[in-house]
Amino acid sequence: MDELVDILDAQGRPTGKTAMKSEAHAEGWFHPTVHVWLYTHDGKVLLQQRGRHKDTHPLLWDVSVAGHMGAGETSEASAVREVAEEIGLDISETDLEKIGVFKSVHKHGEQLIDREFHHTFLCELKLPLEKLKKQESEVEQLDLIPITQFSNDILGPTSSKKYVPNETGYYMEIVTVLRKKL
Repeated sequence: MDELVDILDAQGRPTGKTAMKSEAHAEGWFHPTVHVWLYTHDGKVLLQQRGRHKDTHPLLWDVSVAGHMGAGETSEASAVREVAEEIGLDISETDLEKIGVFKSVHKHGEQLIDREFHHTFLCELKLPLEKLKKQESEVEQLDLIPITQFSNDILGPTSSKKYVPNETGYYMEIVTVLRKKL
């Protein structure tokens, strides 16, 4: 779905300009997104397998919930909206713990350049997996895996290619903050 997004400079500061998401991707303009990592009190992390028809990284495993921030939308409001849309879970802004903003650049082709700043949050998942309702157009499936397995999969000597390729430093930060929650 195309939507209006704020355009940022290379340091993540607002430029005062907006554009449709498709134009931001075609031109390679920086724009803000949200990532929400959901975890359970017993040491698991919720992962989503990206939909098979996604433009980027179809069927790879990814952050629990991710999406573009609408123009003028706060990162917290966007995170709450995306969690409801993608996995059918109602949370509030007070359920979110912001862990940082991470710059990400991926060139997928001449007309699809992702230059994003991921506003990244943690949120405790208090419902069983079967109570979540995945958004069919975005999410192929959901899974809860132990944080230690996730860490080994992405940071181990034989890191798995089943995950969306993010910077190692980003994944290391996520694993570190998840482990501190337990």
